[in-house]
Amino acid sequence: MTAILETRALNKWFGGLHVTGGVNFTLKTGEIHCLIGPNGAGKSTFFRLILGEHLPTSGAILFEGAEITREKPFQRIRRGISVKFQVPGIFKALSVRQNLQIALQHHQAAHSLAEEIDRLLEFLKLKDAERTLAGNLSHGQKQWLEIGMAIALKPRLLLLDEPTAGMTPDETFATGEMVQALNREGVSVLAVEHDMAFVRQIAQAVTVLHFGKIFAQGSIEEIVADERVAAIYLGEVHA
Repeated sequence: MTAILETRALNKWFGGLHVTGGVNFTLKTGEIHCLIGPNGAGKSTFFRLILGEHLPTSGAILFEGAEITREKPFQRIRRGISVKFQVPGIFKALSVRQNLQIALQHHQAAHSLAEEIDRLLEFLKLKDAERTLAGNLSHGQKQWLEIGMAIALKPRLLLLDEPTAGMTPDETFATGEMVQALNREGVSVLAVEHDMAFVRQIAQAVTVLHFGKIFAQGSIEEIVADERVAAIYLGEVHA
């Protein structure tokens, strides 16, 4: 299977702090890959390097075989990368429907815009809330709305930064079902996540970061069974 995303010997220094240490990472086309690790493992920095919010000190990032290491975030989005951040970036004073219209209007033909909004509303379980101001949604609904705005771009790679943070167990499971449905439609997914129930639900592959380096990789079953991984989450491993 070909790789949709690769990093090669990726390094990021902030002054004297080495936060990403020679990371060689591969996300296969069509895969749901979860990135986990204890607090301070470097997950957020790695995520922002992929997005182009940080430039690496050295190393390379490739998307569908093309090097994008120095490209701006908007250039990466045009290539087919989209992101949903941990804190929803929605327009709180506008309705749910208006939020989706803004996200879609430059990516959908005018004659089919309303139909596509309706399809997304159903997919996001927000049809009954379409006229509700986004700021009045529940926390989980706000997260779903931003997922909708991210997938309005019809990305080939969707990046999710702790998409279930603050959700109830039922909302978390419903979010997992959405991610799996998107994956069946051909979207590759990289999710940074702490909720292991969610990781168990969706992950086809898991990478563990620790002190900015890849500590372990494998299936969720292999990662859960790895005593070294359990140890770093309990704070017993320091190198």
